[in-house]
Formats: sequence, C-alpha cells, structure tokens
Amino acid sequence: MQNESLENSVITLHARGWTIRRLSRELGISRERITRILKQNSQKRESGNALPRKTSEKPSKLDPFKEYIAELLERYRQPPVTTQRVLEKIREKGYDGGRTILGEYVAALRGKQAGEPVVYVETSPGQRGSHDWSEYCVYFTDSGTKEKVTFFSFILNYCRRQYIEVVEDKTQITLFKCLVNTFIYFDGVTREVKSDNQKACVDRWEQGKPVFNRRLLEFASYYRFKPLTITPGKPRENLRIERPFYYLEQSFLNGRSFCNLQDLKDQLLGWLQGVNDQRVHRTTGETPVSLYQKEYPFLQPLPACHYDTSLTGYRVVNNESCVEWNGFFYAVPAPYMHQTCLVRESKDQVVIYGPSGSEIIRHALPPENTTGKYVGRPVVSHRQNASPRLEEVKLRLVDMGEVMTRYVEEIIRHKPSSYRHHLNKVLSLKVNYHQQDIILAVARALKHKVYESSAIENFLDSFAQKKNEYRLFSGNDHSHEE
Repeated sequence: MQNESLENSVITLHARGWTIRRLSRELGISRERITRILKQNSQKRESGNALPRKTSEKPSKLDPFKEYIAELLERYRQPPVTTQRVLEKIREKGYDGGRTILGEYVAALRGKQAGEPVVYVETSPGQRGSHDWSEYCVYFTDSGTKEKVTFFSFILNYCRRQYIEVVEDKTQITLFKCLVNTFIYFDGVTREVKSDNQKACVDRWEQGKPVFNRRLLEFASYYRFKPLTITPGKPRENLRIERPFYYLEQSFLNGRSFCNLQDLKDQLLGWLQGVNDQRVHRTTGETPVSLYQKEYPFLQPLPACHYDTSLTGYRVVNNESCVEWNGFFYAVPAPYMHQTCLVRESKDQVVIYGPSGSEIIRHALPPENTTGKYVGRPVVSHRQNASPRLEEVKLRLVDMGEVMTRYVEEIIRHKPSSYRHHLNKVLSLKVNYHQQDIILAVARALKHKVYESSAIENFLDSFAQKKNEYRLFSGNDHSHEE
C-alpha cells in the first residue's frame, strides 16, 4: 500500500543531498524502492503523469473456452443466449470454474448497456399537471392494526404545488371526483393533465399511440385540457409525480401517529398547507405556494357547474316494480314496469329517470347497517308470530297423558320465568322421538325433580332411538328410569 508520508521523506531528503544508500539505511527500506519512488516523482514533474503500472495477466480457467464462448454469442443473437446456458455448454466441454467469472467475461464481450438518462422537461406556467396513485400500510392507534390506505396526488409541474387526497378505490369515477376536487383546490385547470398508463384513462395502444377512454375524453373536453400518458415500460416519464410521493412518505407518514382514517385526513390537509406548500423546493429554489402565485393567472377558469361524477347505469324495472341497484331494490311507479330506466347515484341519493329522460322518482341512500333490501315501499309480511300461543302448547302436552299434565304444572311452579321455553322445547321433541319415549323421559324427570327441557332431551339422546330407527326400550320397559 502506498505510504505518502514515507515517499515525501524520501523525495525531500534526496533533494537535500542524501544518497540512496543513506536513505535506505536511515529509513529502513530497500534501495530498489527508493529508486522507484524517485523515478515516479521525476516522471510526474516532467510529464504530469504517473508511470503506468505493469500488470501481469494470470491465466484463467476460461482461456481454453473463450473462442467457443464467442462462437455461442455470435450464433445465438436473437434472442441472446443467457449466461446460464453458456455455462451449461462449456461445462459439457470440461469447464470446472464458477459462474461469476463467466458472467463478467460475457458482460465484457457484449458491452455494458447504459441506462436511459433521466431528462426533466420544465413546463411553462399553467401548461401541465400530473397525477397518480400510491398505497401505504398505515397503523391506526384506535384499532391497533395496520390498514392499506390509497392516496391520490396531483402536482402542478411548474410551481410544484401539490394536492393529495385519501380515496377508497382507483375506479374511474373516483378519479373524476379527485380531479374535480383538485381543480377546486387550485381554483383552475392546467392545459394538459398527465397520468400513468392506467385503465381508467387508456383503453389500449395502437401504432405507438394511446387510445384514451371515451368518458375520460368527455371529462377532459368539459374542463378543456388535453390528456397525456406515459409510454408503457418507461416509468421515468412520470418522475415528476413519483418523487412527491417519496416526500409524502418521508415527511408526512414518517414519525406521525394517526388515531383513525379521519384523523389521517385532517392531519394531511394541515400538512399540505403548512409544510408542503411552505418548503423550499430543491429544484426551483422557491416555495411551491410562492410560485403558485405566479402560475395562477395562467390556469384555465373553472366552469359554472362541475362535471357530474355520479354513478349511472341502465336497469329494467322488474315484476315487483323495482330496479335493482347495488344490492337494493328501489321502488318505481307501476306504469314503468318492464321498461328500461336510467339510474343515477349521487353522494346521498338515487334518482331514477324514465325512457323519455324525465325524472320519475328519487330515494335517499339506505344506511350502511340496513337489513332490508327494499327502498321506497313498505315490506309486506304474511308471517305469523314465530312463537306459538302458550295455551295451545299446554293443550297439546296435556293430551299426551297424565304424566305430561303433571309436568306442565310442575314446570310452571318451579320455573315461572322460563317455563314457556321449556314447554315449547318438550313439545318439539315429538319431531324426532316417539311419544311413548318422551313420556318415559318426562316421568323420570318428575321422579328426580329435574324439570329443564335440556335434561329430558339428553336422556332421550342417550337411551331412546329416534323415529325411523330401532327403539331401545318400549312402553313396558321401565328398567332405565332409575
């Protein structure tokens, strides 16, 4: 290893007149090394360059196979042969070396592929905005669990001011709602809006050009912006929006605690205006809110009425004079049965339109914990009381004989608060057991003063056979009563 201090001593002392022999004796190094140090120093002083070091190439285990490797790479160009396959081929010919040295050699022959450079294109004020989604697992203290939270982000490319919103999904309707909220937040619209290659925006690509979704184009025309998207396989085209997500993760999500989702939303709004807007951007050297003041006059004005982002769809009115929408049946006037109607769901209600386009009826959205399926009409039920009348149950038990009459009297006396349940349960035992077996079980219960229906049922389950099965005991067999 080179010793700069030692070399300095050799050079300075030799310049004072010390001989090489004396330097070797005093400094304890060989004369050959001293000569080499002095020679390198002279070379640097005369030419400005150090002497090239002589390197000796050691023989490699690949040397006998290099010609064959070059032949394989030349023969299999499209598709190119993999390094693993080359390793298998040369091992068939006797190669016993490792894969790493082969990989380095193959990479050197093919030439290192340089990555595509990142080019940031600065846009003029009001020209372009970019949006994207990102998901994070966030810990909530109220529930004590981590939940997946999806963020929508929109950034003005010129001033770098950002709008972020928490969303439930990544559907097109959600995207439109977020963009409307974005335009309201910035009080204007850019002339271009760029997204990633998501299905909510792009249907497909044809001849290297995107075919945008028809409804997205309708939305874009409504706000008078041109939709743009990144080229598939080139995610670096959207770095303008990807980097702010990193800042969201490091500055907002890192080192903060959230009670629940609503607490996160509240803190997010404060962070956007108090931290994100006020920071000095490392590229522009100014705060986003100060540059936004310069960009604001270039933004397009908002329309008088915003785009309708309601969920819509066509449904046929069924035989019950209802349309089915998201798991509920909404009542429609009878004259529209079997006709196709337009259903529009807004934030808090469902509006149904007739074939002519006029509104027929509207219903409030049912609460989340609603158990019924019908909205807008009373539920007609023909079910009788689920619990039979007590007098009828007592009469049916008494008709089974004197033992059952005694049981009814005793259970009412000893179980005044729950006798109804026990009487119903004992009567229902006739579904699975024969009447004579039930009478024997009740007689045993009366003898031992055990009146609960569960005790009678357990006895039957242990000693009696169910209907359509062989009966273990008959009416003349009383040996098991004890």
